[in-house]
Amino acid sequence: MITAWWTSLSLGMKVLWGITLVASLIFVVQTIMTFLGADADSDIDAGGLDTDFDTSVGSGDATFGDAGMNLLTFRNFVNFFLGFGWAAILLEDSIPALGWRLFVSVIVGLALVTLVIYIFKWLGSMQQSGNIDLNKSAVGCQGKVYLSIPAARSGNGKVQITINDSVREYEAMTDGDAIKTGTAIRVTEVLDGNTLIVEELNSLIV
Repeated sequence: MITAWWTSLSLGMKVLWGITLVASLIFVVQTIMTFLGADADSDIDAGGLDTDFDTSVGSGDATFGDAGMNLLTFRNFVNFFLGFGWAAILLEDSIPALGWRLFVSVIVGLALVTLVIYIFKWLGSMQQSGNIDLNKSAVGCQGKVYLSIPAARSGNGKVQITINDSVREYEAMTDGDAIKTGTAIRVTEVLDGNTLIVEELNSLIV
């Protein structure tokens, strides 16, 4: 029965179903891993362009953070194709014109990405609103780079550090060379409440 249904689909619909099912599966896995507290980051350096594709879905205590605010993340690509694919499939009868259907599907995909970004931003702000004095608690803490940090305070990255037995995520800068995703770091200073100055932990080993 499934075989007959699949063979009855046009090539375009097969592609749409393939994209949608893959995106849906990844979305379910990401959601489960978020609440299990798993994470996975990948950092791609293409021709000198350092781009972070964030597949992180949490941390030790299900830290959500606001990494979704970076549009070029794996999570956001998955969310876009999830919304785009299901919209294109479900609207096949309502909007038979392919061009219009794809246009509406793109809007739905972008809307889903925006919604998820702000949900994660809200969850991150809720989680980080605890009574922690960063100036007293963060300096000296160790962790890892979550999104790569540009060199010489030229921009912000993100780190996950352990404070009071809780893994939390903050924006971070460094005075030295750029630090890539996954690198162990130590906090040396706190700026403007939520931005940390960090150094690569390996650089401390002589």
